[in-house]
Amino acid sequence: MNNIARHVREARIAMSEQSTVQPWQWPEKEWRRLVNRVRAGRSFRPLEWKGGARCVVALSFDSDHETNELRDGGVSINRLAWGQYGNRVGVPRILSLLKKYDVPASFFVPAVTALLYPDEQREIVDAGHEIGVHGWIHELNSKLGMNDERDLIARSLDTLEQITGNRPTGFRSPSADFSEHTLQILKDLDFAYDSSLCADDDCYELEMNGQPTGIVELPFDWVRDDAVYFLMHRFQGLRPYTLPSQVFDIFKRELDAAYAEGGVFELTMHPHVITNRSRIWIVEELIKHAKSLPDGVWFARHDELVAYAVQNSRQ
Repeated sequence: MNNIARHVREARIAMSEQSTVQPWQWPEKEWRRLVNRVRAGRSFRPLEWKGGARCVVALSFDSDHETNELRDGGVSINRLAWGQYGNRVGVPRILSLLKKYDVPASFFVPAVTALLYPDEQREIVDAGHEIGVHGWIHELNSKLGMNDERDLIARSLDTLEQITGNRPTGFRSPSADFSEHTLQILKDLDFAYDSSLCADDDCYELEMNGQPTGIVELPFDWVRDDAVYFLMHRFQGLRPYTLPSQVFDIFKRELDAAYAEGGVFELTMHPHVITNRSRIWIVEELIKHAKSLPDGVWFARHDELVAYAVQNSRQ
């Protein structure tokens, strides 16, 4: 038996043995290995925010549009129309609101969305907002091999740069699905930050297998995501729903706590979800409330926040 065949056989035996071992039977080195693949490292908390503001508000919008349906091979005309609402109604309402209050934001855009609506992306950038990578077709990275994942992220980078003229520096994994290869790929492609994980409330450096990567995490959290409270899928029997007034209360409490701590309030929303007439007021009231806080807040794009946090960190 040659070496290659022997290694293949040993690997198959190891996989077979692992499949019969329960987690409570794992040796210490195995659960430590799993935990240490991606880990929170040093924290980036400035003594104060830009202009002496007490906290920073970072609004973000994931422009999934039709890719929510397309990524699973879906062909529902109804759900594709729902995605188109994000372009026809959602993004224009968001841009109008941000302009009204002179507030910047970050948009995380799948490449397929950008190809469907290139003018939308150019309008976002021309208005002074940031565009970050959100996958190719909102794919689930944990279902991909490393080469496929790398190819899709690299192509997404190039596509967004070609359409907008700006090369993105930030990444948000579709559905926050961060694979065991994602961090290495982001490092190889020179991303400055990620916004898919939630090991802290403040920005922190990502570590890979115990080593610092230089990539900053701007924490995302499902509790600050509109999809958790509003999305539904009638064929899957998915019916999560929370009253808009209750969602506003949750987001406001998160904002007030961030302000009290002098930290970061990051909010993730979706153009086809948050911009219905009965919901868009949530965003406006949050902006008005933040602007009314006595010690001031800094409204920042994600890339601006990360750069400032790193440069002015207490450590």
